[in-house]
Amino acid sequence: MVDKNWWQRPLRIIQYNLQVKDTPKMKAVKIAEDLKELDANAVVLNVGGIYAWYPSKIQYHHINEYLPEDQDLLKNLIEECHKQGVKVIARFDFSKTDDYVYLQKPGWFVSDTEKKPLIYGKERMGEWSQLITTCVNGGYRNEELAMPVIEEVLHNYEIDGIFFNAPQMEECHCGNCRRKYRERYGKVLPDRKEEFETDWTEQCLRDNIGNLYSLVKNIRKEVPVILYYSTFEEGRNNRVDNLDHRYETADLICTEAQDVLSKGAKKIPQAFKPALNMKLGNSVENKPLPCGIIHSSPGMDWRHTGITPAEYLYWMSQVPANRGIIWHSLTGFNDTISDKRILKSVGQINHNIKKCEVYMEDAVSVSQVVLLWNGSEAAMGWAEAMINIQCQFDLLDKFHFNLDKLKEYAVLVIPGDFELDEDTAELLQEYIDFGGKVILESIAETQTDWIPKLAGLKPVMSASSYLTASYIRFEPEGAVLKNKLEEVELLPHRGRVLYVEPENFTKTLLTLVPPFAPLDGVGAPPERASMCVSHTELPLCTLKRTGKGALLFLPFELSKLALEFKFSEYYQLMKNCLDYMLGENQVFSMDNSTELSYAGGLQAMVYSKEGKRMIHLVNGIGQRPLTNTIPCYNIKFRVKKGNGDRVSEVISVIGQEEVDWEEKKDYVYITLRRLDVWDMILIQ
Repeated sequence: MVDKNWWQRPLRIIQYNLQVKDTPKMKAVKIAEDLKELDANAVVLNVGGIYAWYPSKIQYHHINEYLPEDQDLLKNLIEECHKQGVKVIARFDFSKTDDYVYLQKPGWFVSDTEKKPLIYGKERMGEWSQLITTCVNGGYRNEELAMPVIEEVLHNYEIDGIFFNAPQMEECHCGNCRRKYRERYGKVLPDRKEEFETDWTEQCLRDNIGNLYSLVKNIRKEVPVILYYSTFEEGRNNRVDNLDHRYETADLICTEAQDVLSKGAKKIPQAFKPALNMKLGNSVENKPLPCGIIHSSPGMDWRHTGITPAEYLYWMSQVPANRGIIWHSLTGFNDTISDKRILKSVGQINHNIKKCEVYMEDAVSVSQVVLLWNGSEAAMGWAEAMINIQCQFDLLDKFHFNLDKLKEYAVLVIPGDFELDEDTAELLQEYIDFGGKVILESIAETQTDWIPKLAGLKPVMSASSYLTASYIRFEPEGAVLKNKLEEVELLPHRGRVLYVEPENFTKTLLTLVPPFAPLDGVGAPPERASMCVSHTELPLCTLKRTGKGALLFLPFELSKLALEFKFSEYYQLMKNCLDYMLGENQVFSMDNSTELSYAGGLQAMVYSKEGKRMIHLVNGIGQRPLTNTIPCYNIKFRVKKGNGDRVSEVISVIGQEEVDWEEKKDYVYITLRRLDVWDMILIQ
């Protein structure tokens, strides 16, 4: 076995978000023992930046006023944690600092177009100084404070890792930014951020973290640096990070999946968010597992309370079940956390993870489907559907889109909002010629120069207006997509359509039934509800076969329909499309006879290692936020064995539940008698 660094091995991380006024309550021995009891093997502790949690000698580095004078608390914490076998990751946050520093060093801080600073939480109650946001290109985050602080810590404390919190760049118009922008692009920094060069903020972040990363490695090469990555960002242009760029200045990457319930039930986060975060983090080969940060609170405004255990356990379980490292983010430490349910849930998940680690270390996904990912609504619609139908899929972003990668998968799904060009079309044709199957969704007229040839359509295409009161009809050749929809003639449709005309060799599987009435007239009078046109030749799904490969083209937004309305019929149609393209040789399939899988909360992920199969099942059945765990009974599925394999045993690793199984040809058929929150089925 190849020797690994500690941070490349299975981890269970707890982050204590320390509050300065609680410092006198901190007892190093007790904190280390509590971490061990919770089955943590790494802890993230505040060290520097906004507050120094040690007697720093660096000017303008604000020392925590509540630190004990008779001991070095940070040194004691590190020593006691190490005695318990717990690694210590130092958390630095250089994103903001005190107003008194601003008064003396205004050039270090973010400035708007009117030369005013960005004040963070300026209406905060209590006897606090104001916090001013620092500029990523200023001295505070670089050579004048951040770098000396890091150097000071590395030389004086045996920390095991470094985590940079809030490293991103805020919009800034300070002198440093204006100067750097002019040098980089040869023009003046625009007043409106919408007019910034697209790589501006990303490049500034890379420059800053690059400086800090190089410093760490020059002093202590063995210390890993941990940095955030983004899967999709609400309110930030749905930017998906290039993970290759992250790994240029980081050894480990992490991301958050906040279950922000404080926004209300109408804005409840997508149930699949932690799973997608881990899927994207795993999309770069030969890198450590990504870290999934899970906050214990239902929102930062309610950070001193906990999420209901049923919801919290479901949310956390998605991280290890999708090959991620759990990273618990807690407000305070054990003695100051008032909601003790949090500690019980954290301990339970960590204990369950330990049961799986020996099997899951170095395990690989057996996914046969890959989804092109850009964080768009269409991509999320496909992802949610595939999770709900237990399809085994991975994510692939545009930065790693190449033929060799595609050849690892039987089916490629391209969501409607994914921008492709003619070069990509040639690559897709090569993939299809190789034997790949493509499901392409698009209503974009701008891509009409290459879609017709690829999809077997005539070069005459036009987009419709937004249609309501319209329908999807199954054509005779579309019977292959009617599994479990045999008694359904029409499916509801809403949205835009790309009007296309297939070539003679292209099959039409679905067609459009146009609106029978405007939206204000669909309800009355019923005497006029007859279809104006009950059948058209306007395709909503076409199929072109090329050699061993094929392309299924959807000139409408099925993914957005599924995302918005969550009808089981849409999920079934998407499943039928995937099943048809995958054929009979699927690695995993769930028995959907009870419709349990379409309840929108049962996840299944399959992995392989050294002749073993590991199937993770995560149960989130019920109305979210979950108030109770609703057990699932008699979950049936089949898993394809390896060539020539014989099954010796099938066991429930986490739940220790009864499992029935039998071998039939190339598959093992399994029934799990009971599933509570999370279980891993091991096939030896």
